[in-house]
Amino acid sequence: MRTVIAGGHGKIALRLATLLAGRGDEVVGVVRNPDHREDVEATGATCVVLDLESAGAGDLAPHLEGADSVVFAAGAGPNSGAARKDTVDRAAAELLADAAAQAGVRRYLLVSSTGVDAEPSADRGEVWAAYLRAKKAAEEAIRATDLDWTILRPGLLTDAPGTGRVLLAPTPVEKGEISRDDTACVLATLLDAPYTAGMVLELHDGDQEIHDAVARLRS
Repeated sequence: MRTVIAGGHGKIALRLATLLAGRGDEVVGVVRNPDHREDVEATGATCVVLDLESAGAGDLAPHLEGADSVVFAAGAGPNSGAARKDTVDRAAAELLADAAAQAGVRRYLLVSSTGVDAEPSADRGEVWAAYLRAKKAAEEAIRATDLDWTILRPGLLTDAPGTGRVLLAPTPVEKGEISRDDTACVLATLLDAPYTAGMVLELHDGDQEIHDAVARLRS
């Protein structure tokens, strides 16, 4: 399987690339900063340096040729302003969808966020509100395509070691935490579960083994 990960230097993306390359998949990580090439390649992935905020779909599409799937795991980062929440968290996600369509790639996994259906709390500030609105807009844009998309909404992300046990549900649940390790493992498992196409899934810490949690979605 060949998978292209946009936002390839993010913590989830690096963990996902390591998992996929470790099982023998061909992985490509797309990053903006050439200084991140070494980190991406250390996972066993191939690195493509391309700025998703300035590139067009025609620039990205050639790098997706022959891929079985794409994963959008990019983000503007905690120190970015409201404007970059839109140009990265929304516009770059749409760019990847357009490029995937041009390259003939059907499978698309979008890493979104829990809480996007609610109006952002005013006390969290403008940047947080812009982040949630950008994620929601990205979801709406991807759902409007005819790609075989799955949207994953992780809870509050932590760097705690993964437990391999999660709560994965197609309906909103009470907000919780989830490790980046377990998030990456869920993404890897979803890539092998084409029956999850068209689903929006909430992800939090839980007590169900990851493969079992994904398999339950078939019913």
